[in-house]
Amino acid sequence: MIPVPPAPAAIAVYALVNGVLFCLYGYDKHTARAGGWRIPEYTLLGAALCGPFGAYGAMLLFRHKTQKMKFYLVPVFMLLHIAGILYVAGALVFPSV
Repeated sequence: MIPVPPAPAAIAVYALVNGVLFCLYGYDKHTARAGGWRIPEYTLLGAALCGPFGAYGAMLLFRHKTQKMKFYLVPVFMLLHIAGILYVAGALVFPSV
């Protein structure tokens, strides 16, 4: 069985990561409008693998990177995270199965 960290701390860290990703995508959109230095796309995608909810929320709110085909991976990352969350929740609810 996979050892699960204390739930409140894990939830807080996960929310923080998604919040940082939301801000990162917002910053990149801001610099895109201002013509400044941009964050590389692979950095944004790699970060979205860790916090897809914040990244996807920022993509929708700021209309950022929504037309790029490779950023269609962000919803796939969300599905993978949902599956992982459900797995961990199931392990907590039914530890003996």
